[in-house]
Amino acid sequence: MEKIIIDCDPGIDDAAALSVAINHPELDVQLVTTVAGNVTVDKTTQNALKILEFFDKADQIPVAAGAEQPLVKPFEDAARIHGESGMRGYEFPQPVTKPVQQTAVEALHTAIMQSLEPITLVPTGSYTNIGLLLAQYPDVKAKINRIVTMGGSLGMGNMTSAAEFNVFTDPDAAQIMYQAGIPIVMIGLDVTMKALLTPETLTTIANLNRSGQMLHDIIISDGDRNDAGVAMHDVNTIFYLRHPEAVTTTPYWVDIQTTGPAIGETVADIRGAYHAGQTNALVGTDIDAAAFNRWFIAQVERM
Repeated sequence: MEKIIIDCDPGIDDAAALSVAINHPELDVQLVTTVAGNVTVDKTTQNALKILEFFDKADQIPVAAGAEQPLVKPFEDAARIHGESGMRGYEFPQPVTKPVQQTAVEALHTAIMQSLEPITLVPTGSYTNIGLLLAQYPDVKAKINRIVTMGGSLGMGNMTSAAEFNVFTDPDAAQIMYQAGIPIVMIGLDVTMKALLTPETLTTIANLNRSGQMLHDIIISDGDRNDAGVAMHDVNTIFYLRHPEAVTTTPYWVDIQTTGPAIGETVADIRGAYHAGQTNALVGTDIDAAAFNRWFIAQVERM
């Protein structure tokens, strides 16, 4: 069983990823930390607690609230996509559980250092908490197994023509993360825009159970949905954890553009010309979309 920590900004696709992860028998979610991203951190924290309470996991998995804004650049949310609450489409009761008193960075440091085995970090929002953690507590690096993250792309964007949202939100934190020397798997738009949940999949999960109805209702409220389906970007990280064979990856050195009109762009050294052939990430380039849809249905079925 793989021990993981999810750092997220729910957000519809974060909520779906969190739902799958906390119910997966082969994943041991040690901690959930929240960050400002899709909506403000007070809302992302409430949304994480709502998901945990929906699945009766709130007494098992602590939630720690994190950064309210990026390290340097002004904060820009994605409420236009996810709604003002961040999880429109389903009426969750207000959570009764509270986040822990530690900040996300403190909770991350404690959980990682106290673990008897290396932890996998799964950041599915902006990387501010992770950047702060690595800058303030470099001792954690030795105890992080790998970082499997949603974000970036090899030449496309959804915030600008060059930049994907999570990296765009805090490119300076992304740069810290990619330069930390920790194994990284980048699951970006090159993967997630191919792995659309189809209308047939959404109809199927709606009729499976209460969990499927909830996920169906929030997913169809996603502002990026189209006739072909909807990209549940963050869920792809959980899929990769269990089925890396279904995702094509290529090792590259990835740099982050932190200023100018291309801010937030992930630039892969595809020729190996600028870093003496060194690499710092496995970059996802393709995915078995049909397998992803089948897997997602199977996960919902057992929730």
